[in-house]
Amino acid sequence: DRVDVVAAGDGGAGDASVLARGVRVAKVPEPVEGSAAGGALVVVSVPRATAHRLVGAATTARLAVTVC
Repeated sequence: DRVDVVAAGDGGAGDASVLARGVRVAKVPEPVEGSAAGGALVVVSVPRATAHRLVGAATTARLAVTVC
């Protein structure tokens, strides 16, 4: 599957930006028992520079994926 990775700010203003388009989903692991993270882990395969951008964005925004 291919997805777009979107960052949504925590400000509640509805701001969202697409960080990566058409990236390949490598894995969707089963959730850990008792996990209360409020989301799911989706492992994507992207170039190193994109991975750095995604990690940086995740420190200040919530990331989501949309199916392409």
